[in-house]
Amino acid sequence: MEETESTTQDRTTGQDGSHAADHTLLMSSKPLHRFIQKEPKSLGIVILIFGCAEILMGFVLSQEVDYTSYQIYIPFWQGALFVACGNLSIYTEMNPSKKMVTVCLAMYVVSILGVVVSVPFRLSCILNFRYARYRYYSENNNWKQLIGVESLLFTSSLCVSVLLIFLCAVARLALKSTSTQIIVQHIPLPPSNPTSN
Repeated sequence: MEETESTTQDRTTGQDGSHAADHTLLMSSKPLHRFIQKEPKSLGIVILIFGCAEILMGFVLSQEVDYTSYQIYIPFWQGALFVACGNLSIYTEMNPSKKMVTVCLAMYVVSILGVVVSVPFRLSCILNFRYARYRYYSENNNWKQLIGVESLLFTSSLCVSVLLIFLCAVARLALKSTSTQIIVQHIPLPPSNPTSN
């Protein structure tokens, strides 16, 4: 008798495991929850780590007098973009809404544009170090470290851009399928009775 009451109480409060599974199944059909199924929180954590590494390497490059990506402050603004994208992805998975997915999509696009600016500049820095290595070789081996740091940041920017393109596609598909729809229902009037006159 007591077991029956506790089972009934669990079903009404939603604590039963099968009820939670049914709720998850129902939520998976909604477009915004398809975005959540791609786990933007996990990808956001990865992007956040890349952003923090970018900012930390920016402090290392700021002490150099040579031609580096610090010349136009790439490590700082690109790192800040990555940190913002990572935080938004984490927040959006915890609080999904159409507005937050739209904000995420906008930040992803801005960050991809930042990568498009930074990649050629970093490539030119790496090539500049390659051509100038004979001059530096007689003085010090600092150019090897600078090539290593710039190559690492170049590679991490490309990796993050792949993640951002994937998240852009998923967010765009989620927003596209949640377009507002109007359902018009026509209910015909009951036929008038001519004998009532």
